[in-house]
Amino acid sequence: MKIGELAKRSGQTQSRIRFYERIGLLKLVDRRSNGYRTYPPEALVVLNLIDTAQSAGFTLDEIRQMVPSDLDEWKHDGLLDALRAKVAEIAALEAKLKNSKAQIKRLIAEIEAKPDDMDCKDNARRIMANMLVETTR
Repeated sequence: MKIGELAKRSGQTQSRIRFYERIGLLKLVDRRSNGYRTYPPEALVVLNLIDTAQSAGFTLDEIRQMVPSDLDEWKHDGLLDALRAKVAEIAALEAKLKNSKAQIKRLIAEIEAKPDDMDCKDNARRIMANMLVETTR
């Protein structure tokens, strides 16, 4: 199929498909003597894999390492290692986000606990002093 049909069927733009080809993610292309590109049906599979992997948080470099140039040559152990590493990375990010969320909630509570007779400037000083005490513990 030509690039226009591949773009339509995959939902990708032609420029994106050319980009994937240029960076080595999409190797399933045949260049005709007239300069036109033709792609086998497997190119659609590769584009869908790239899209799915990016949605899951994989970088293009990570995808390049996982997806073989020939779809018949998958490296089972390498693929599993990459997927497990991504799950661990997501778990670490979740823990970091949970911690950040808790810190922001504490800061909101501190700001909302402003005594009625205190202006915002003095409240900011009070909060910063409390934060300083917490960091030196």
